[in-house]
Amino acid sequence: MIDLDFTFFVQLVNFLLILSVLNLVLYRPIRGIIKKRAEIMDEKLGSINGFTADAEAKLANYAAALSGSRTEAQAVRMALREEGQAAETDVLSVATNEAAQKIAVARQDIDAQKQSALKALRAEVAGYAKDVAHKVLSRA
Repeated sequence: MIDLDFTFFVQLVNFLLILSVLNLVLYRPIRGIIKKRAEIMDEKLGSINGFTADAEAKLANYAAALSGSRTEAQAVRMALREEGQAAETDVLSVATNEAAQKIAVARQDIDAQKQSALKALRAEVAGYAKDVAHKVLSRA
């Protein structure tokens, strides 16, 4: 059984006194430091969240600008391709016309040479025929 004498009360007062001193000297400052640390961490976390949201917004803007630029570049590429095809068609048309003209001129030149060669051969055929006839008749 526990005896409640004077020493019990002295120890109880001593315990309460040490508890209050420890509370004033140790526990309150530690709780204050922990509270300040939590506030600083919350502030930094809010700042980090703000930076993250800002970075995500900038990334979305960058992606939208990049998509717009790609679309614009595709349109420019298609316009240039169509322009190139039109230029190619024009160049081919001009080249085809020039080739047709050169072919026509060459054919006319060939026909003229053919006609002159035929005239020259016809003129010589009579002479050859006389020579052959003379040789054949002189042998007989």
